[in-house]
Amino acid sequence: FCPSTNNCYFYAMALAFIRPFIKRIVIGINLLVIFIYLLGCLSPWVNPVYFTPISFIAITMPYLALILIFAAIFWIIVKPKYVWMPLLALLLSYQQIQVMFAGNIKEGFSKTKPAGSLRIISWNVQSFNGLSKSKAAKQQVRTDLALTIQKLNADVVCMQEFNHADNANPTANNIGLFADSFPYHCFSKDYRRNNHYHSGCIIFSKYPIIRSERIPFKTAESLIYADIVKGYDTIRVFTTHLQSYKFNQDDYDGMEKIKQQNEEALAASKGIIQKMLLAFRRRTAQAIIVKNKLNESPYPYLICGDFNDVPNSFTYFHIRENMQDAFLAKGFGIGRSFISLAPTLRIDYILTDPHFAIRQFDMVDEDLSDHIMLVSDVALKK
Repeated sequence: FCPSTNNCYFYAMALAFIRPFIKRIVIGINLLVIFIYLLGCLSPWVNPVYFTPISFIAITMPYLALILIFAAIFWIIVKPKYVWMPLLALLLSYQQIQVMFAGNIKEGFSKTKPAGSLRIISWNVQSFNGLSKSKAAKQQVRTDLALTIQKLNADVVCMQEFNHADNANPTANNIGLFADSFPYHCFSKDYRRNNHYHSGCIIFSKYPIIRSERIPFKTAESLIYADIVKGYDTIRVFTTHLQSYKFNQDDYDGMEKIKQQNEEALAASKGIIQKMLLAFRRRTAQAIIVKNKLNESPYPYLICGDFNDVPNSFTYFHIRENMQDAFLAKGFGIGRSFISLAPTLRIDYILTDPHFAIRQFDMVDEDLSDHIMLVSDVALKK
């Protein structure tokens, strides 16, 4: 409504003058997002050692894809002739979308294992610290965590950030929590303290382990495997914990400052970015070691672990290659496995070689760790 003819005239003139600029700005923003998104689509094939910024884009891929979906809807409503821009970008990125989202029909996880299958659990147990700061609560986490695993009747359990002390103190004998259910184990002992305290990755098995090995990385952590015999079959199970960002409380406080645009945000962001850059490079080197060892396996194999990297990353694609991802085969949604920082962080995986059929998959969140437990039933194809 215009109070006068003159006002209406000037309003129409102003709108006619501004509209082309708004249109160019919107198209420009659209093209910029498409460019960044397509650049991120190259992350699986670009070694971060040579071009590290692409790894930052990989982390944001679900958000960029969502923006392009909204952009497509916007153009359909406002100017259909431009809808091809976001749609083409999404079509070109089908490989990325396939690993970001699982679209299987949600089925209940049966506690009864399918005949002939092996139930695998992978869980970063966060050093049994739990999510509470209370000492009493932390002690309860140990037993609750063990009970949660035992209820699932697993055959093989892979844990990352597992710790144990070789002394008489029952509150530190974490291997003892699982010994009755899983008489065989292989422990990496990546970190040692006082000659009796160890932490790292561990593989527990109901079935005999005939061989195991620790393959060290240049950092303290490692890749371990166990050759497990069930009946007439031998399978090789790997587990690992790849380089984390090693954020401490100061870094998390810094992230809050960045969100609030605090004066100290710039200084905080520098430290965070440096840690991320180092982690990207180290994970790349570790992923290459892991893949080489997978390829050397004389038996059907699978790998479980905390890769500390998203599905759109060089790390994931390099390790996975032609392997099956249990979540993508039987899961639904984004599959967030790390509960801090962002709602899209799927960084824990169960991958199997093509000799296996994936029967079931589930994610179990019991609020006992900052990671969600993965459980899958797999069977060797006959």
